[in-house]
Amino acid sequence: MTMDDLIAHQIRVTRQEAPFRSAASFDRDSANAFQLHVSESLAFAIKRAGFLYGRIDAETKEVLVDFIYEPPQQWSSDMVQLMRDADEEAHVDAIADWLGMRRVGFVFTRAVGRKARETGEYTPSNSELEVGEDGSADVHFEAFQMSEVCVKLFKDGVLETEVKDSNDPRLSKMRKEVIAGGKTTVEVDNDFFLAPVKISDHQGPLSTGFPVENRGIPLPASALRSHMDRARHLPFVKRISDFHLLLQIAAFLDVKADVPTLAACVGHRPRCLRATGSSSTPWQVKHKPMERVY
Repeated sequence: MTMDDLIAHQIRVTRQEAPFRSAASFDRDSANAFQLHVSESLAFAIKRAGFLYGRIDAETKEVLVDFIYEPPQQWSSDMVQLMRDADEEAHVDAIADWLGMRRVGFVFTRAVGRKARETGEYTPSNSELEVGEDGSADVHFEAFQMSEVCVKLFKDGVLETEVKDSNDPRLSKMRKEVIAGGKTTVEVDNDFFLAPVKISDHQGPLSTGFPVENRGIPLPASALRSHMDRARHLPFVKRISDFHLLLQIAAFLDVKADVPTLAACVGHRPRCLRATGSSSTPWQVKHKPMERVY
């Protein structure tokens, strides 16, 4: 037996019974906007994915998901491929940081039959369509955390990251043998790597009235003005308290000056309102009314 064989037999994959995070709470409006799109617009016929952004409560260890960023992607009924845009993601991360948030997870959709659920299998998806034998449908979110062992295997280069069409999606391939379930194998059931997390919801600090990015529908030039007109009855800070709006204006405002100021205004509303002197006073960019830059 070689030294590599000895090392391989020392790698044991076991289930992690308890997650590191006590719970995952989704902003109601963000979760609803995502599931409505995949259930009504896409009819769960194709896959859809997004990155979760929010906060982690240091005391309760609860993850608070406040918005979902949907990157450019190609999809089918069997898979979703992210077409990562480095510049756009840099804007997303910067906006999140200015809001006091960060990337906390990933969400994707899956449609499953009720019989499959009764086998005890579960999926790492967060938005799921469950179809009953009578044709009824139930859309719900589920939350999971990748286990510590899974993260270590990935960092150590043991987990195979190149996936082929012929691979069983229920199994993770290893680049060398490990011990899982009491036997030596190079294929590990994904259930070993998932720790279920309690899920709840909350009303976050942001709204979701602005059109969501990268959904295959070109955003009209008047979208920003239309949004501001629809929300004219709200205080100005409330009108711009929308991640998708901030991402849109980041494309043509000064990302290093104007957008951080807007995001900081959203993240610290009381301070911003005191600075403007009124909840309805328009915030200005480069001494020009906001409406002029639409």
